[in-house]
Amino acid sequence: MTSDRVYFRQDVVAEPLFNQWYAWSYLISPATAAMYMANSHLKIMRSFVAAPQVHVAALKNPAMLGGPFIDYDAGRTAEINALVNKTVEAQPHMLQLAEAIKTLDEMLQREADGHSLEPLYQKVPEILKGYVELVYDLNNHASIRFIEGMLYRSPYYNTSAQSIALYVDGREERRFAFSSPRLAGEGQLHLDIPFNSPALDELFRMKHTPQPLDYIKSLLGIEDEDAELFSSFFTSTPPASHPQYRGDDIRVRYYGHACVLIETKELSILCDPVISYEDETGIERYTYADLPDQIDYVLITHNHQDHCMFETLLQLRHKIKNVIVPRSNSGMLVDPSLKLVLKAIGFASVFEIDEVEAIEIAGGSILGIPFLGEHGDLSIRSKIAYLVSIHGRSVLLAADSNNIEPKLYDLIAEITGNIDIVFLGMECDGAPLSWLYGPLLTKPMSRKMDQSRRFDGSNCDKGLELLKRLSPAQVYVYAMGQEPWLTYLTSIKYTDQSRPIIESDRLGEHCRNQGVTTERLFGQKEIFMPARRVDSTLAAC
Repeated sequence: MTSDRVYFRQDVVAEPLFNQWYAWSYLISPATAAMYMANSHLKIMRSFVAAPQVHVAALKNPAMLGGPFIDYDAGRTAEINALVNKTVEAQPHMLQLAEAIKTLDEMLQREADGHSLEPLYQKVPEILKGYVELVYDLNNHASIRFIEGMLYRSPYYNTSAQSIALYVDGREERRFAFSSPRLAGEGQLHLDIPFNSPALDELFRMKHTPQPLDYIKSLLGIEDEDAELFSSFFTSTPPASHPQYRGDDIRVRYYGHACVLIETKELSILCDPVISYEDETGIERYTYADLPDQIDYVLITHNHQDHCMFETLLQLRHKIKNVIVPRSNSGMLVDPSLKLVLKAIGFASVFEIDEVEAIEIAGGSILGIPFLGEHGDLSIRSKIAYLVSIHGRSVLLAADSNNIEPKLYDLIAEITGNIDIVFLGMECDGAPLSWLYGPLLTKPMSRKMDQSRRFDGSNCDKGLELLKRLSPAQVYVYAMGQEPWLTYLTSIKYTDQSRPIIESDRLGEHCRNQGVTTERLFGQKEIFMPARRVDSTLAAC
């Protein structure tokens, strides 16, 4: 009966989409969204329409999984072509914005020679006037500063392109997310609803709090022809009950990839949320059902898709009190404000933290730790590691930090002292710069230059130099993308001979020889640390 109270099933995938492409932060910020539409999405789709067999053949090679190839067979060509036409017809202003950004950048590189930029405002494309400031660095290199807040109030931010795809997928490994649009398929329901809609909070709250099916159908505006499919996403069976943590110790749980939950009986802190759906493949993991009823702080280390993941964040929004993000580079195209992105998609309480800035919490503090590397040497500030100090214990969530300057950690150690636990990513190969930021470039980069600038974390030697300075009692390698439910985000499939595996094995062996507890994490892990009294905390720094 539709009046009976039901639960939203734990195994229903809920993908956020932008123009039917998997949504991430650069598809929210208006300037970057325009560039990705013009220079990535449309180019990939037009390439497929012109030669679908090339894409099909390329993806038979596993090494090409993360490349610009659409993962559909040639029989979907007409649908891809229809999406091209729909995108061009519905959002010509976004394509004009991308072209204007390119035109303005090219003009600056050609004409900004160190003299006053004021005369060049006359040459700013009309559609960009009022949305940009022209600036120099101290070496007279000119660039565009976008007034991001104005762009969010402009026609260039239009939530009509946003939607949510619901479906149940029995496969552990989903289709790679970032090179193919999501076409309609059997068992899929697309909700044309903006990400900031409170109705989504009600839907995802039903994972643990039942409501009548008619209630959520009405709230989401489900049409009669979709009612049967929509109803299949619900169950009368409640999820397994997981009591709130009430222990005296500090509990640390690893949820996969770079997702770590730190809990005391007073509060909960979740870093880089990427959560697995319920699955029965046999790999032990924590899921949405294992999370606390309230999450006091969500920490985002950096603005990459596998660390700032909308698919998880939107499903948790109703539980989250505060989000902490790194401060951005103030209007630079390559570094949009995460605070503005998250506020645009419905998060009310978002705070920026700077390097070596502390936020006081119950029983301790959260300290921003400088995060070098992993961004292709681009001037990106929206990256930070976090030192969570609580009840006399400390946990460093170092994400993909690349220890390219060991002296930094000498200085950090003077501030922090020894650390109890370090979580460190060691994906030390990394993709080239163009893999992620290519659509934002207004002129080509040489292959040699591109290959030299990678999204790489620390290798063994760099990791050991970091650990030597911080003297942790426990070391965990994470953010390696090995969990099969992450393949759709990372396209990573390691073997025992892969360099990140070899390097992390070396680091683990060295740590064990030094009597340091260590493990390369996979699936799930639970750690307890006894609280202890201290005379002062890092919050006083």
